[in-house]
Amino acid sequence: MANSSQARKRARQAEDRRQRNAGARSRMRTTVKKTKQAVLAGDKALAATLFKAAEPVIDAAIGKGLIHKNTAARTKSRLNASIRALD
Repeated sequence: MANSSQARKRARQAEDRRQRNAGARSRMRTTVKKTKQAVLAGDKALAATLFKAAEPVIDAAIGKGLIHKNTAARTKSRLNASIRALD
């Protein structure tokens, strides 16, 4: 347990940030999952629409430091490739 006022404040800040990050991470994972489900269902139009919505969410996760930029690039690339393969 934090004993000094400074340590207590840092613990409060860490908890606030943890919750904020968890929400942003969940939002990102949900958009990716919905896009993957549309691809598995074979609905190219819906998958493309969901991918367009997922891209800015993934990019926001980079800006918040939740994921590395290469991880985001890989995720977007794989989603886009799976959508293009639906012909």
